[in-house]
Amino acid sequence: MPIKASELILNPDGSIYHLNLKPENIGDIIIFVGDQDRVEKVTKHFDAIDFEAQKREFKTQTGTYNGKRISVISTGIGPDNIDIVLNELDALVNIDFTTRTVKDNLKSLDIIRIGTSGSLQKDIPVDSMLMSSHSLDINGMLHSYKVDTITNPDIEDAFIKHTNWSESKAKPIVIKGSDVLEKRFDSPIIHKGLTATAGGFYGPQGRILRLEIQDSELNNKMDSFNFNGIRITNLEMETAAIYGLSKLLGHHAISLNAIIANRARGTFSENPNKIVEDLIIYALNRI
Repeated sequence: MPIKASELILNPDGSIYHLNLKPENIGDIIIFVGDQDRVEKVTKHFDAIDFEAQKREFKTQTGTYNGKRISVISTGIGPDNIDIVLNELDALVNIDFTTRTVKDNLKSLDIIRIGTSGSLQKDIPVDSMLMSSHSLDINGMLHSYKVDTITNPDIEDAFIKHTNWSESKAKPIVIKGSDVLEKRFDSPIIHKGLTATAGGFYGPQGRILRLEIQDSELNNKMDSFNFNGIRITNLEMETAAIYGLSKLLGHHAISLNAIIANRARGTFSENPNKIVEDLIIYALNRI
């Protein structure tokens, strides 16, 4: 049965609604950045750029790097934006826009997030790089989908018990990243761990300005969580949504983080642009 126009929304030119892209505009390798100004910081290393589009915060440049066709897309901030970007990317490769039906042969994309993050551990300093082996959804967006096949109940239950997680909040979900991409991007110079994904920047990440938060000790509890050697290394706003939706849709995803802050030490990078550039080069050399 064709997907209704209200569900699969296309622009008058046939492009997908938010991203303003057509199927031919993207490569099979996708790099996510949060900031639209960071797109060119990646594509300046490309051999050529053959396509560019932007609508709202969603900016895309597609080109070639060492013979591989790659698209760099800015997602904006937060899991709600990831919900838009990943569903529309999947539609571009796995739904026939003419018949509005799912294709018989589904395509799998490689999705690499190059983002910034704050470390929760004293031994992961600013100006270092981190790869998310696992992700922890503490924002609840993924509960809109059937996630039972991708969760890790043992880690989730241990986290709930360790933090005395409030029943008024969405149940935490733990999702592992792509084993294939983890092997490709691993090296002795990159830290690894579980990345927590919050639904906001202030209260949801334990920052207090004028508003009291539900659990002022949550960050400290996350710092000390350890499940068979898996510890929570950093806190940001996209990785769990990327991992969850990618796994459900059949794509490979890995999240690479430039550590620009250390919450445990209260420090911030004096030159965040350098570590971001270092991470971009690190990622491109392994693609």
